[in-house]
This record gives sequence, structure tokens and C-alpha cells, in this order.
Amino acid sequence: MRKSFSNLLVVCFAILLSGPILAQLSPGELSKYHEHLEGLSNCTQCHDLGKKVTNQKCLACHTEIADRIKNNKGYHVSDEVRDKDCFSCHNDHHGREFEIVRFKIEEFEHTKTGYELEGAHREKKCSDCHQSKNIQEKSIQEKKFTYLGLNSECLSCHTDYHQNTMSKSCLDCHDQKAFKPAPKFRHDKTEFPLRGKHSEVNCEKCHKIETVAGEKFQKFKGVEFANCTSCHEDVHKNKFGQNCTKCHSEQSFHVIKKMDDFDHSSTGFDLVGKHQFVTCKSCHKKNYTTKLPHTRCSDCHTDYHKGEFDPKKYSDCNVCHDENGFDVSSFEFDQHQKTIFPLDGSHLATPCFACHKKENRWTFRNIGKACNDCHNNIHDPFMDAKYYPENKCTSCHQTDLWKMVEFDHLKTGYELEGKHKEKTCRDCHFVEKEGSKPVQRFKSLNSECVQCHTDKHYNQFEVDGKTDCLGCHAYQDWKPSKFNHDNTKFPLDGKHKDVACEKCHKPKQEGQVVYTEYKIKEFKCEDCH
Repeated sequence: MRKSFSNLLVVCFAILLSGPILAQLSPGELSKYHEHLEGLSNCTQCHDLGKKVTNQKCLACHTEIADRIKNNKGYHVSDEVRDKDCFSCHNDHHGREFEIVRFKIEEFEHTKTGYELEGAHREKKCSDCHQSKNIQEKSIQEKKFTYLGLNSECLSCHTDYHQNTMSKSCLDCHDQKAFKPAPKFRHDKTEFPLRGKHSEVNCEKCHKIETVAGEKFQKFKGVEFANCTSCHEDVHKNKFGQNCTKCHSEQSFHVIKKMDDFDHSSTGFDLVGKHQFVTCKSCHKKNYTTKLPHTRCSDCHTDYHKGEFDPKKYSDCNVCHDENGFDVSSFEFDQHQKTIFPLDGSHLATPCFACHKKENRWTFRNIGKACNDCHNNIHDPFMDAKYYPENKCTSCHQTDLWKMVEFDHLKTGYELEGKHKEKTCRDCHFVEKEGSKPVQRFKSLNSECVQCHTDKHYNQFEVDGKTDCLGCHAYQDWKPSKFNHDNTKFPLDGKHKDVACEKCHKPKQEGQVVYTEYKIKEFKCEDCH
């Protein structure tokens, strides 16, 4: 009776508070996910009368969360969430479009869900995996919005490429970086370990790619391998049976076991060097009994050099090469000194391929003998060609060391004196700029000091736009050894001779520039005293 009376009171209370009164009591509209709970009659589904929202009420409805918490799984049992109230993260009454589940996706630590993102998974967006099609449980799949329902099995998200022919534990063979290749797979653990040439064969040769059930499929299980002829054509048409290993090995079909004891020296042609590893059929193209010419290398080998060498001097390949391979040459230094380009200086340490294999093949004739045939002229157009006629670099440089330069600077009309003699060409003629190539200055330089040196006097001694530093300074150092105060407008006499320069010539600042003032305009006694 008491319970019926209480229910009646609730109904009456709801009627009285309908309309504007209800709007005043409600904190706000519920989100679209809870809009079915609008109305005072539904308040107690989430709220205890006179109390806050409790976790028990939330979990009574959100059973999928409750089950995960009970089984100690997922994000809600992590240290970050375990002791929190549900409403501290998921509250409502903020309007229909309010997101109850909200967080900064880029800062979310997926490891706390119990599933760490590795490899390619780390590059995926949340929405790539959290889709309804990947959710197995129908009640969760029907939700308008959820991050729940996924499991850690690969095939719950990925299509089974193997169409149920292989283990469902994909990580036995694959890692999470990519589906190809399968780095954990070991063919030597199967019933058919790969040996010899089999280890070099592409997988597709044996494991054919075809279409099954409308999908691309590669067969791994059930491949026949009892006999060699399961994969290989029997070129002998079963004359020698199906046991190919009687004559052949997995190292190569072209190595015949019963020929291993054959003494090739009995033919008058000993197999040495690389010839030991050449297959019989490479030379014996028809059969083993046909006689072959073999007195010259060119009987079998094509002339790689295409007639570059004089046949009178180089009658055959063996003049420079032997049976150990064409890559090695016995052409000696003394022989090179008899050519049109004898080697000297740094050229002695230059490897052959630097000059003779500039492109795809070795060349020995007509490759040039002038410096600029091999070296770039870095001074063009910065230097006047009259100083190195016909691009002859040796006018200044030596082949012993490129940095060693011998040049008579008087040819330029500017003699190097004093400290200038101690400088390298690069000090004056190359301007280093950070982050870019040095700028060369040869033609662009003149004899004015300010071309290289900063005018510390701030143009005080400039006459007709030029400053003659040599009026006071010499080439030995920057001290004003040639300066004579008696030649100025204010000759020093009496006590003035004993006064330090800085007493009269004081620092002066113009903008950001500070310099010592030497050009004093007034010489009245009262200007200083």
C-alpha cells in the first residue's frame, strides 16, 4: 500500500512540474545518446534521490563496461581510471550534441586499454580500427558511437588472406609492421627445408597466386613435394626415372654428379681459376664430344674492349688478364709510363677506374690527356684565361698536391709584400660564405686595401672616394709606421709630444658604429684644455 502511494506521489509531482517548471528543475538537455531518458519520471534511472549519480547506476545500464571491469580488462581498470566516478569523465545535461566520451586522441595512451599499438598500428587513425564492422558482439555493434567491442585477434579486423587454410594466429609468422614479408616464418621448420638453389627461388614459383572464391589467394598448405617432378619438368622424359637426385643436387641442376670425377686435363685444356666454376654446357653447347677451339681467349670470350688495343702489342686477353677473372688486370705501372700519358704526382695514387671507367664501361683510348679532360675548370669565368693558357692547370698547380700553387704574382701588376707573402691564394681570392659554396675573386679584385680589409677609420681618410691605407701603414703589420704627425694640420711640439694619442683622439659613435676620431676639425686650445 505504501509503495503504491509513493508511486502516486511521484506521478502527481511529475504532472505539477511539467512545462516551464520542469525546464527550471532540469540542469539541461541530455545528449543524443541519453535523450530517451528525458523526463522527471526517468531521473531515478541515473540518479539516487538526494544523492549524486553512482557508478552502480551507470554500470547497471552499461553492462559491457561492467563486464570488462569485473574481468579486470580494458582502460577502465587502468590506474588512470580505476578509482574515479563515472561522472568525473562522462557527465551530461549539456545539450544534444555534447560528446559524453571525449579526450585528446593524440595524447591517449592506448597501452592502458590492455592492447599496445605496435608497428603499422601506431600510424592508424582511431576510426580505421574502431568501426562497427569489426565488432563481433551485436549489442555493442548497434551502438551509435563506441570504442568497445574489438578484440586483439588479427582476424577480427583483417581479412583472412589464407582463407582458413593456415593458423589463425597470424603473429606466428607476421609482425605488426606489415603483412609482407613474414619475418617470423622459417621454411626450415617445415617438412620441406629450403637448401641450395631452392633458397633463392621466389615464393610465387612454388606457392602460386590464384583467385579463390573471388579473392586473391596464395597456396601455402598442401603443395606437393614428394618428387622433384612435382615442380620441375622432367627433361629426360622419364628415361632415368623420377629420382633426379641420382645425378643432380639442390645446388644446381647444371652440376651433374656423375661428371664430378671427370679429368678435364685429359682434353689438353686444364680447368683453372674461374673456368673451374663454369658449367659444362656453357662451353659444350651441343654435346660433350664436339671439339672446341681453345688456344685463344677470344675463341670463347667477346672482345670487351672492341678493338681498342693494338693487336701487335696486345695479341690476346692473357697479356693483361688471367683465368682468375677479368676484373683483375696485370697491367703494370711501367707499362703505363710508356703510354701517351705517363703517371706522376697524385696520379700515381689514383685508381684506374677514376679515369678509365667514368661511365658504364671501361675505356682506354681517346679519354683525353689535358687537365680539363678529367677535371672541372673551377676558375672559369672568375680568372683571366691569360694566366693559364689552353686551360693548362699546371700553370699554377702541381700534380703532386693540388693545394701547392706556384704563381708569379707580379704578372698581375700587384707585387706581394710583407704579410701578404704569408697568405695563401685562397685567403684573398676565395670568400667563404656559410651554407653556400665559396665565391671566387680574381678578375673582380683590385689593389685597394678595402677590397679585403675593413676600414676601421670609418672613411675619415677617404679622398675622392678612395682610402689610401699605405699613407700611414706598411705591409709588415697594421701599426702606423709611416705616419708623421708633423705632416698634419697640427704638428706636435712642446708638451704635446708627450701626450698619449687617446687623450686627443677619442672614441666616437655614429649609429651602431664606434670608431676613433682622428680628423679633428678645430684645434683651439680651449677645445682640449
